[in-house]
Amino acid sequence: MNAKDPAYSSVDEVRTRLAEQKYICDRNIATVVYLATQLEKPLLVEGPAGVGKTELAKVIAASIDAELIRLQCYEGLDEAKALYEWEYAKQLLYTQILKEKISEVTEGTKTLSEAVDRLTAQDDVFFSNRFVLPRPLLQAITNEHRTVLLIDEIDKADAEFEAFLLEILSDFQVTIPEIGTIEAKRIPIVVLTSNNAREMSDALKRRCLHLYIDYPSLELEREILRVRIPGLAESLAGEVTEIVQKLRLLDLKKAPSISETLDWTRALAVMNISDLGDDIVKDTLSTIAKYEGDLRKAEKELDTHVKKKRAEAVAASGAAAQPEQSDKDVLH
Repeated sequence: MNAKDPAYSSVDEVRTRLAEQKYICDRNIATVVYLATQLEKPLLVEGPAGVGKTELAKVIAASIDAELIRLQCYEGLDEAKALYEWEYAKQLLYTQILKEKISEVTEGTKTLSEAVDRLTAQDDVFFSNRFVLPRPLLQAITNEHRTVLLIDEIDKADAEFEAFLLEILSDFQVTIPEIGTIEAKRIPIVVLTSNNAREMSDALKRRCLHLYIDYPSLELEREILRVRIPGLAESLAGEVTEIVQKLRLLDLKKAPSISETLDWTRALAVMNISDLGDDIVKDTLSTIAKYEGDLRKAEKELDTHVKKKRAEAVAASGAAAQPEQSDKDVLH
């Protein structure tokens, strides 16, 4: 294996480089990412859907100029799809070629044993890397360049596959019976994501650093909108995040994620809407509410927000119109 080559020199550098990729994170996320790269331990990222778990792996790769290799997990995923497949058809073709060349290979031999030895010497032709079709895990292990291995939605895979994965993550090596043991040329940065569809095993968590990404605070979400949508009016960013934050407190079937906040804001920008009091705003709520019941609750929350803003505006204009009383006016 190559000598250790740290991806980042400090926590602050992590935040800076991720920000350059338009990924705004707090210091907790940056610290865990820094430690994972320094300690060469896999990073298990959990949290609600749409909070930026997969995106984190992508921006880590982009920020350090690494190749991103992604393994999308699903029920029924097995070793052949994740690690490698043996190309038997190709091997059979080589066998046919050997049949045509067998007389040349055994030419000059006097005994059966000598002929068999000649044929056995050709084993490297039939049991070699040329018949191995690498899948994401093997690609990440054999890659000579810096690599980020994203194992996405590990909670959707079966427990048996999770157990198989433990061996890879422990030693970063794999044994192929026909060839032997292949060790990682360069240990990849491994990011596993989970939407908590099922509980991860203690064995997996023990091998990983853990990071839980929750919905962002009001201030952080506003900053995300500013960075991801240049030219966005400050007032609109404030109103959008205020409503989304309130929606997440409601009993919704699916709370709006950061990605959906961005979708809604972009939809408003496309339609040149700068004031949420516009009647057409209700037609854009499908970008953040994915179920009919959630949509009705979002419409109600929007109405409440608009009425409150109008009342505040009327109160403010009334206060401004009222002349300031002097001490003499008070005495009279």
